[in-house]
Amino acid sequence: MGLFNVFDVSGSAMNAQTVRLNSIASNMANAESVSGSPDQVYKAKSPVFETLLKQETNNNAVGVRVKQIIESDAAPIIRYEPNHPLADAQGNVYLPNINTVEEMANMMSASRSYQNNVEVFNTSKQLLMQTINMGR
Repeated sequence: MGLFNVFDVSGSAMNAQTVRLNSIASNMANAESVSGSPDQVYKAKSPVFETLLKQETNNNAVGVRVKQIIESDAAPIIRYEPNHPLADAQGNVYLPNINTVEEMANMMSASRSYQNNVEVFNTSKQLLMQTINMGR
């Protein structure tokens, strides 16, 4: 692994955590969205990451990338609200089964991971600059 690959690894991790944070924000924004059908209710999304190893890629990339974004298969929450404009024939509305406390914990974890990778990036930059300055 070359000296500059640490920037690729750290940058790919920051990109992955950005996707994770965006997914969490989308989930939290739609946690109270209402639908008149269980098929049309918002489904929580979460990214699946995969590791990139040098020997597995043609361009010598290393790090992590988002393999796919999956939707939750949790059953929607059914709430009886016969006066709601989106209520079905039985008077039910459907909400996504999103636990906002769990989403907040995931957001804190993703934010912390992002911050850690920023520190790796900055520390590596400082070490390289000190190495370059040794030759002066």
